[in-house]
Amino acid sequence: MRGLAVRALAAAALVAAAPVLALLALANWLTTGRVLFRQVRVGRGLEPFVVLKFQTMVDGAQHGSTVTVDHDPRITRLGRALRLLKLDELPQLVNIVRGEMGFVGPRPLTPNEVGAVPRRVAEQVYRVAPGLTGISAFAFADEERLLVTAADPQRTYFDDVLPRKMALELAYARRRTWRSDLAIVVLTPLAPFSAGVRRFALRRLVPGWDGADA
Repeated sequence: MRGLAVRALAAAALVAAAPVLALLALANWLTTGRVLFRQVRVGRGLEPFVVLKFQTMVDGAQHGSTVTVDHDPRITRLGRALRLLKLDELPQLVNIVRGEMGFVGPRPLTPNEVGAVPRRVAEQVYRVAPGLTGISAFAFADEERLLVTAADPQRTYFDDVLPRKMALELAYARRRTWRSDLAIVVLTPLAPFSAGVRRFALRRLVPGWDGADA
């Protein structure tokens, strides 16, 4: 029943957001020639599915690195705004309606990202459906700004950021409640703009966690 309720809520959100989605789709088509970006990601039980996002990069950029940094030249001007405000994720309401995702959970990673994580860790993290937002997405909301200062962004992501994200997801899962999930949903829009909000929330959502805030 819980799954059905989540899917019904996502369907209602799709209807309510339809005018905004239509405007963003039109703006995206005019600036990139495409509306949606589709990519294979890993979901519950490590099963692959196709995630939907608004296109934020120039055509052909999907063949490059899966790691993006602040001021990445592949990202369009509109795409930069969409990513900052997390509006590029709105099409994933369709993934929720399909039952492939939830509102809160670990972010769906690409197969090569999951392949870089120890199998037992990946299996534990993806016991639940991936989410539109989640504790690691919240904590690392300024990830692109962090990586732009790294000498090797891709290596820094895979060697440092990704393991911390997985560890944080496991720590959060041990004390997860519907109230903590609701707090993440409410606070996610503020996360890119305030490290203070992230630190304050993380101290309460995952007490004792050290090093999660990017």
